Amino acid sequence: MEPLTLSEPQPSPQNSLPTPEKTYHVLVGVTGSVAALKLPVLVSELLEIPGLKVRVVTTERAKHFYNPQEIPVTLYSDAEEWQTCVIRAWDMTKPLLFCPAMNTAMWEHPITAHQVEQLKDFGYTEIPCVVKRLVCGDEGEHQLEEENYWEKATRRCIML
Repeated sequence: MEPLTLSEPQPSPQNSLPTPEKTYHVLVGVTGSVAALKLPVLVSELLEIPGLKVRVVTTERAKHFYNPQEIPVTLYSDAEEWQTCVIRAWDMTKPLLFCPAMNTAMWEHPITAHQVEQLKDFGYTEIPCVVKRLVCGDEGEHQLEEENYWEKATRRCIML
């Protein structure tokens, strides 16, 4: 499965957001990566989509990268086990998106390629990252995107 390529959502004839016919639940999992800095932006953008209910599961290490008071939903914490437990219990008929944002040296390690391919083999969708200057100063291709990207990704999944 190829990484998700997003096109701009098509506006409705009245140029307004369509009223959702049902509620969609989004679970955001965040780990102890510098990409966790973007959690407040991600959650805020998701909450602007009509019909979405958002929950966040976070590791304690991730909380070092953002201010939990800036997250406008309840945060659920776990030591580290949630990552494997949630994914193992995932309803495979529902989309699961992942974004492997990390330092370039980590990205280039062969274990990472193996893990990303395994997730794709399960049918999960990779959200591609963008090239940006990393916190360490390197130029890297695996930085988490912002600016309405997650809204587009979520809308695309809802349409699936």
